[in-house]
Amino acid sequence: MDTPAPSAALPARVRLATDPMGIWGSFRTARKNLLGLIPEIATRQPIVSGRTGKRWHMVMDPEANRHILKDALDDYPKSDVTKLILAPAIGQSLFIAEGQHWRWQRRAAAPAFSVRNVQALAPVMSAAAERAAERIASAAGRAADLYQEMVTATFEVISDVTFSGAEGFDRAAVHRAIDAYIAQTAKISLLDILGAPMWVPRPGRVISGPAMREMKHIADLAIDNRRQAGRRAVPDLLDLLLEGEDPETGRRMDTAEVRDNLLTFIVAGHETTALTLAWALYLCAFDPTVQDRARVEAREALGDRAATASDLPALPYIRRIVDEALRLYPPAAFLSRTARKADCLCGREVRPGDTVMLPIYALHRNHLLWKNPDRFDPDRFSDAGSIDRFAYLPFGAGPRICIGASFALQEAVIILATLLARFRFERVPGREPDPVLILTLRPQGGVWLRVEPA
Repeated sequence: MDTPAPSAALPARVRLATDPMGIWGSFRTARKNLLGLIPEIATRQPIVSGRTGKRWHMVMDPEANRHILKDALDDYPKSDVTKLILAPAIGQSLFIAEGQHWRWQRRAAAPAFSVRNVQALAPVMSAAAERAAERIASAAGRAADLYQEMVTATFEVISDVTFSGAEGFDRAAVHRAIDAYIAQTAKISLLDILGAPMWVPRPGRVISGPAMREMKHIADLAIDNRRQAGRRAVPDLLDLLLEGEDPETGRRMDTAEVRDNLLTFIVAGHETTALTLAWALYLCAFDPTVQDRARVEAREALGDRAATASDLPALPYIRRIVDEALRLYPPAAFLSRTARKADCLCGREVRPGDTVMLPIYALHRNHLLWKNPDRFDPDRFSDAGSIDRFAYLPFGAGPRICIGASFALQEAVIILATLLARFRFERVPGREPDPVLILTLRPQGGVWLRVEPA
């Protein structure tokens, strides 16, 4: 087993549980930070089990992950809690649909995220990177919240590639609705901890109803307008989804299905990439040596222009920084499934109805799988093929791997390279970000960095 590095040399991390919490303690902890439910021992074991209202298992073993996410996929559907939290916003879209309803949607949507189509959307990302650089330049010589800057940049990208040029599409209203939804709806309820049935109302999720209805109404209008106007000369994601067809059944998505999937991509697409970029910038400020090396690579490839898709092969180190940021701070840091059948994971009995959790945060920091797992070291990805596919799950794995993974990685490298080529980022004393998981792993308090011209 490796010897932990001194805490002073480690970037921000979550304080994991060291003592049993009980139902009330678990509820209070989950309301503050869902990751606080993870026992510290989970970073040194393949599986941890217990009972808090109902039986649960936390799995940190690659082979067990392969079984859950790939080999026995239908035996481990998304948990009831996951569906309760997400369904009000995204309906039965790709992210939470199960069985054949998921399969036909996946087949219909897959062409929209082909390599060719993702690369064709890169100019939108380059333009957003340029605008972000212009905004950040105005903060030169002082501290700025780079998390909010990245949220702005990635929301520009996702709204441009979903509803490009949509007249009457109120982007600000959609953004407000997403923020209200996450703030009011995504926190765990005591009823969730107790394992109460799905039909028992969770008050916080009722409150968020008006924001959700507004967001869906705006999206429906934009979709109907596009159906009438027809395909744009340069198709965006909305065009591609409207044209998408399940090759096995010929089925196409109706307006509600297109809307729910578009809102999935908007909610997930901008939030997760913004977080990846914010954490990557924080990590670069944490280790100036890494930042300097990345800047040299970016400037050699880009000079003073924004990065493009064609630059990606010349930016391998910056890609490794993105990969390492996703390891240390995975946006989807906690996955939850419900066992449908009796099973055995890591020698542990699993009964039907048990909650099976994949705490990605603990998996990515497990001492059995990673050397000095709490340290920031992009070079651990210099030989990505040596890393077990099911030990590193920022986008999930198996048939339900995130359909937008290549889109998110392309966007993150383009924006990060553009910024590192032009600016130097430094930590602000007393303003360390606090990793807190509500729906995604956010830096509570923001990512405040001092900005200087490179």
